[in-house]
Amino acid sequence: MSVAVVLERRAGSWSRMSFETLAAGQKIAQELSVPVYAAIAGGDASAASSEVTSYAVDKVYSIEHQLLAQYTADGFTAAFEQFIKSASPEIVLFPHTYQVRDFAPKLAARFGKALISDVVSLRVDNGRPVFTRQLFQGKLNADVTAGNEGPVFASVQAGAFRGAEPSGGSAVIENFSVSLDAARIRSRPGDLFRESQRSVDLSNAELIVSVGRGIKEKENLPVVEELAQALGAELAASRPICDNGWLPMERQVGSSGQTVSPKAYFAIGISGAIQHLVGMKGAKTIVAINKDENAPIFEVADYGIVGDLFEVVPALVEEIKKAKS
Repeated sequence: MSVAVVLERRAGSWSRMSFETLAAGQKIAQELSVPVYAAIAGGDASAASSEVTSYAVDKVYSIEHQLLAQYTADGFTAAFEQFIKSASPEIVLFPHTYQVRDFAPKLAARFGKALISDVVSLRVDNGRPVFTRQLFQGKLNADVTAGNEGPVFASVQAGAFRGAEPSGGSAVIENFSVSLDAARIRSRPGDLFRESQRSVDLSNAELIVSVGRGIKEKENLPVVEELAQALGAELAASRPICDNGWLPMERQVGSSGQTVSPKAYFAIGISGAIQHLVGMKGAKTIVAINKDENAPIFEVADYGIVGDLFEVVPALVEEIKKAKS
């Protein structure tokens, strides 16, 4: 029994979600006391595979073939089908990317299985893996278990886990040969999908100050704007703030906004609804300020201040200015 994590590269760059998915794979493998493998497909997968050997994995599979140099659903499905039949992992995890959404359901169907998509957490219950996914735009969580026979296929939602970091390991690379026929690859690669350009890319911000309904009125935004300026941080918001037009939609963090993983995330007056948490809980350090001591945001916060933001934030700004002077 083992866990296989499929890592994704596009245009020579790693998808950040790949290492979030690797963290999920490491977690479930540890709870099940089984090995965890990383699998990478491409035209030159060996070079990419060497970059993963320092992570906490038991083995890195390099699935290399010239017909995998450019992504096609037919090619990737056939390649991973051969890999899974050979390696026999009990659980196969994917990052929930556009590419995975294209080929993973087809791959799962080859094994008579369904893809458990958009997983936000996972655990082991009575020796069986349990996958949690959201329903009705995050209003409900559903625990999903698979049948008794593997493999189980699941994709992990962006931001659900903090990305795995190199651990100084030295995993073995195994080159896995696949047999692909160009005549059976019916689709032809097109231009890579690109999301619409944003003038603000919060995903690359190292510091973010985010504001929620606790700010009460648009006229009170300068309170948190001053904190963002003092820290040199980007200003962001939860959905209600952007829905009201108080800040542009491109500054929204959450399941229907941007997914971020800064070094520090300041959640000001944000209660911590699950729709917002999935967009920011990948932050390295989370600081929450809320007058409700039972607010869900404190469950994920590294530092929490229970108090009135209109008192706490100005005092915090003052101390930051003193430290910089």
